[in-house]
Amino acid sequence: MPAIAALPALLLPVLLLASVPARSAQKDDVQQILQAERDICAAFEREDANWLEQHLDPTFTLTSSTGKVTTRADEVADLRGGTKYDVFRNRDSKVRVYGDAAVVTGITRVEGKSDGKPYALDFQFTDTYVRKPAGWVIVASHASRLPPPK
Repeated sequence: MPAIAALPALLLPVLLLASVPARSAQKDDVQQILQAERDICAAFEREDANWLEQHLDPTFTLTSSTGKVTTRADEVADLRGGTKYDVFRNRDSKVRVYGDAAVVTGITRVEGKSDGKPYALDFQFTDTYVRKPAGWVIVASHASRLPPPK
């Protein structure tokens, strides 16, 4: 019986070593998703509608701070239609991975001009990603406008 009692203690190091690759893979997933977030922001900043059309999932939807739901085609058309951003950047991003799905939350800062008037706005966002054969792709986003700082 004493040998059986020692068995769980012997398995602990094996179990701990088995979890190292899983943590490493999740860290890689987080880095890939954060890079995708940076790439999306950069595409908006450089007004690269073609990039968005190629990299947003065909089923992509954005729920705006007004409650309007737009598609990938809508976002691409809007950018091609002259929407311009001087700044489109995320900060305070947190990624949670759930197998082949992930959720990113954070704040997006946008600055530019609308009707000749400058604006600077912050949005709390939630982005949803899924892992596809080619990698992580954004399938949905939601943005809520934050009040201006006091």
